Amino acid sequence: MLIDLTGKTAIVTGSTAGIGFAIAQGLAASGATVIINGRKQESVDSALKQLKEALPKAQVRGVAADLSTSEGLTQLQAAEPKADILVNNLGIYGQKDFFETSDELWQEFFDVNVLSGVRVARAYVPAMVDQGWGRVVFISSESGLNIPSDMIHYGFTKSANLSIARGLAKRLAGTGVTVNAVLPGPTMSEGVAEMLKPMAEEKGISMQEAGDKFVKAKRPSSIIQRIASTEEVANMVVYTCSPQASATTGAALRVEGGIVDSIG
Repeated sequence: MLIDLTGKTAIVTGSTAGIGFAIAQGLAASGATVIINGRKQESVDSALKQLKEALPKAQVRGVAADLSTSEGLTQLQAAEPKADILVNNLGIYGQKDFFETSDELWQEFFDVNVLSGVRVARAYVPAMVDQGWGRVVFISSESGLNIPSDMIHYGFTKSANLSIARGLAKRLAGTGVTVNAVLPGPTMSEGVAEMLKPMAEEKGISMQEAGDKFVKAKRPSSIIQRIASTEEVANMVVYTCSPQASATTGAALRVEGGIVDSIG
């Protein structure tokens, strides 16, 4: 299967590092013009430099904007008024006991993980409908189904991503615009690597080994029994954004190594 996204413009939110960057790179490698997004100009510039070094012929631009705010969306739209592909990847995570999670933290997670995707989709999808083609992907998580007891606030937002993706797909029935959610599991992003670093140093093992031990200890239902790479997640997203995925919409597509113990 040859995925060719030449002539398509893709916005990937929260894409200066981790899964978002891998998605941006995968889309660019498939010929799309890719818009990198992050909150800080420095991180956007760094990601653009890294992407251009990896793919010298790639068509990439960047917009520094905090999409957890309406002002951030205004900045993004002013710089990039149109997109054919939208990947709502922006998200934060972190452990916190339910009884210690403040109203302010609940609101922050909602604004970043949920409302950012809602407002960006609301802004860009109508033009996709007008042209009769578009792809929208919400990056959820296996934690949206297997709610972690140590970060309920995070799991809640990832469940919300699933609801929004399914509902929006139904709202756009027959338009040629597909909407799907992709559910990664533990993935070796920069943030996860930083979390695993103390374990790796203490035990004298590689980061990959530390990641695999984490999966076996914290996600024992994993079938692959290892941590995934950002590229593995990106591969699913790139396919979902492709013309070949035209009959896939309203779906919750898992790339979590079989952690969720369900055949449905």
